[in-house]
Amino acid sequence: MMSETAPPQSPPTIIIRHQKENLRKCTLRGFGRRPDVQMLTYPDFDPNALPDLTGRIWLTLEGPPLTVDDAKLDHTGGLLLLDATWRHAARMVSALRPRLVEAIPRRIPDGFVTAYPRRQTACPDPQRGLASVEALYVAYHFLGRDTAGLLDNYLWAQDFLTSNAALLTR
Repeated sequence: MMSETAPPQSPPTIIIRHQKENLRKCTLRGFGRRPDVQMLTYPDFDPNALPDLTGRIWLTLEGPPLTVDDAKLDHTGGLLLLDATWRHAARMVSALRPRLVEAIPRRIPDGFVTAYPRRQTACPDPQRGLASVEALYVAYHFLGRDTAGLLDNYLWAQDFLTSNAALLTR
């Protein structure tokens, strides 16, 4: 009789949220209570106290697109997401750059569109720039992680899933 083994457990996702992120509009409300997520508030922590980022997948607009093949990286390193407005995110990247070089940059594959009703003008590519929860959902999907509950508090979840249904198949 063949025994089934569970897929390897990925390290918790690290989410670094800028302290000025409007919590009423934040798409990651409630994520701090998830056992698979470690939330940090920028700049209220010592960047040198960050966990080792070596081999961690950093979701960014730069780098090669995320693929299902990146699941092996996720099982050893996990995910990293910076949550902030575009203006604050650029400052965070600049301040954290010495530590971010340890991470592996990946971008969400082309074609995904946001359902978030964005009002910011600083977004370099408004259609490609997903809300944080949307990017996390796509990453979890591609990496084979359980997506259950990720979009529970997201008002535009159904619009996002409908708009991107063809891309969310494997």
